[in-house]
Amino acid sequence: MPNIENSDSQSRFSIIEVMDGFIEKINQIRKTLLGISISALILAPLAIGLSSYLIFHPHFFFILDEYDEFGVFLAVLLVTIIAISIFWVALGIRQYLMLKSWNKKYSKYIQRKDQVDNQIHSEFKLDEDEPSYSDLS
Repeated sequence: MPNIENSDSQSRFSIIEVMDGFIEKINQIRKTLLGISISALILAPLAIGLSSYLIFHPHFFFILDEYDEFGVFLAVLLVTIIAISIFWVALGIRQYLMLKSWNKKYSKYIQRKDQVDNQIHSEFKLDEDEPSYSDLS
């Protein structure tokens, strides 16, 4: 007959492992999103600056007058790039602030987890060097 108490502790342990793995994956995703938000904060202003430079360049109005279709297309394209870049900067700032908040919460979680682990180890005198009950059988 299987040991019900042992299977309960194994399922609880596996749930804890699954949760820790899930939180670790979220942390990896957070690092990727942080890279994306930083790139948005760098590349979007660069696109805005370059588009603004082209719009305010003295030859820009010459191109608008001389090349009708191309000039209109270029003006629409540059305005669209500026609008999307402003939106991208706003999203990058928002994402960065959210990730900063997540980082604080994750650090608190890791500290609390370590405290609980240390408390359990000291309370039950669990050492890595001592053989466990599963090793004895």
